[in-house]
Amino acid sequence: MTETMTLVAPSSARRPRAAGGSGPVARRIRRGILYAILLAAAAAMLTPFFWMLMSSLKNANEVFSVPVRWLPEVFVWENYVEIWERSDILTWIRNTLVLSVAVTALQVLTGSFAAYGFSRIRFPGRNALFLLYVATIAVPWQSYMIPQFIMLTNAGVANTLWSIIFLQTFGAFGVFLMKQFYETVPEELSEAGRLDGLSEYGIWWRIMVPLSVPAIASLSLLTFVNTWNDYLGPLIYLRDPSLWTLQLGLQNFVSSLYDVDYGVLFAGLVISVLPIAVIFLLGQRFFVEGIATSGMKG
Repeated sequence: MTETMTLVAPSSARRPRAAGGSGPVARRIRRGILYAILLAAAAAMLTPFFWMLMSSLKNANEVFSVPVRWLPEVFVWENYVEIWERSDILTWIRNTLVLSVAVTALQVLTGSFAAYGFSRIRFPGRNALFLLYVATIAVPWQSYMIPQFIMLTNAGVANTLWSIIFLQTFGAFGVFLMKQFYETVPEELSEAGRLDGLSEYGIWWRIMVPLSVPAIASLSLLTFVNTWNDYLGPLIYLRDPSLWTLQLGLQNFVSSLYDVDYGVLFAGLVISVLPIAVIFLLGQRFFVEGIATSGMKG
């Protein structure tokens, strides 16, 4: 009879010790360093906006004082009253809002519709046509700006808001973004819609569009911000002061005064940034979700 001896190793011998730097203390240190770096980066990005906000509450002599005064000695709230009285800022805001809403709505409509065709309709040369269309994103606008201006002038829409709307109604980036999202939607949903008697237009409108709310929100936010902040397009096409946008109006507000009150000017800049900040904060969740899901293929 053979006796079997079993050696029971101590628990400390059975569990390998944690490698150096991988314990809970080291993880907390690394996390703390990461948070410190993120906070420093966020502070660096927000510092210009804080300086702009504080400058809008200073008098003209304090704005560019040396050394820099981050906080005004006296808060000059009258700057926000003067920008409304000394400029036509209400007209500028109205024109900018009209252009931003119109361009955003049209880009979402045309982008989602074209993206459905590229993602669901089978036709010869589809992939080549899509790559050719998306490749136009890499072409700088300055390279075809003059021919485009001549075409719109001959069409009789120069010096009207329609010129900016026609320029930005179609965008390759919107088609690319929406197509990437549509490819994550199962093909079975489209087949079920066809069995129920829906046309391709009905499938796009009643199935694909409701499912693509995050992507539509992302595209809407990006398009609205780009149109709101656009300066070069209005500078080229909008010569009538009654058609100026907010960015163009503020630039001419500086050029039209010999002695610029920069406190009043910064008040106008704060007013121009405020709508964008509010819209981005309200749509941040949809924006992140839309960008994340548009990069996935199911």
